[in-house]
Amino acid sequence: MRVGIGLPSTIPGTRGALIVDWARRADAGPFSSLGVLDRMVYPNYEPLITLAAAAVVTTRARLITTVLIATLRDGAMLAKQSASLDALSGGRLTLGLGVGGRDDDFVAVEKDIHTRGRRFEAELEAMYRIWSGKPLSGEVGAIGPAPAQSGGPEVLIGGYSPAAIQRVGRWGAGYIAGGAPPAQARQGYEVALAAWKEAGREGTPRFVGASYFGLGEDARAKAGSYIRDYYSFTGPRADAIANGLPATAEAVKATIQAFTDVGADELILWPCIPELDQVDRLAELVR
Repeated sequence: MRVGIGLPSTIPGTRGALIVDWARRADAGPFSSLGVLDRMVYPNYEPLITLAAAAVVTTRARLITTVLIATLRDGAMLAKQSASLDALSGGRLTLGLGVGGRDDDFVAVEKDIHTRGRRFEAELEAMYRIWSGKPLSGEVGAIGPAPAQSGGPEVLIGGYSPAAIQRVGRWGAGYIAGGAPPAQARQGYEVALAAWKEAGREGTPRFVGASYFGLGEDARAKAGSYIRDYYSFTGPRADAIANGLPATAEAVKATIQAFTDVGADELILWPCIPELDQVDRLAELVR
């Protein structure tokens, strides 16, 4: 199983220079991918812009959204932005996409949260059409640029409900279980695998998991402060998430092993502490 590392772009107050240094150092290490999270109503950096900055200073690691909330965006513009990033990075983009679920995010962009599922499927159809170089419609011609990856960036579908996961059968190259524990992630993958087979597709879908981590002195306290803020909208659940995140070398290694045991192809470990030593500490464990 490959292991990627998230960029600290969601942690409030993180400087842009740290994100660039983090990406450069991670690219020189054992990590398969650089991941980003997505929210609208929060002081995080926009994911695709963040990955564009990372692309400039990296050459090897893939760039992955874990996940991008597609339904907060216009499908044609998202297709153009992602094709641009894929071309500029030499074909290293993986789009983990989901429908989102926070009311305030949808209010902020003036979109209806209740129709997000239908909009997501329409966006996926438009994006694949744009990436293939076909005219968008009878009234709208082809939209470029051409992505470096033939047919467009790799798309992974995220979600927890069967309806969301089953979209992998038609639209995705795999399933991304953003933040689900290993056993739950495997259950989601089984739904994706069944949808894949029902669609008559060859091979098997990719299986990507994700988890938080913090390492070093006072890691639990430092990481917990960020997690409680990020998940404050969940109420008491924020404490449970903070208290349960892997915050020792042994716990991080156990998390990696648990995702290996359930058959994940890749695990993205999201940082909770915006300090560059987190890259080195995690690299030691991954090696």
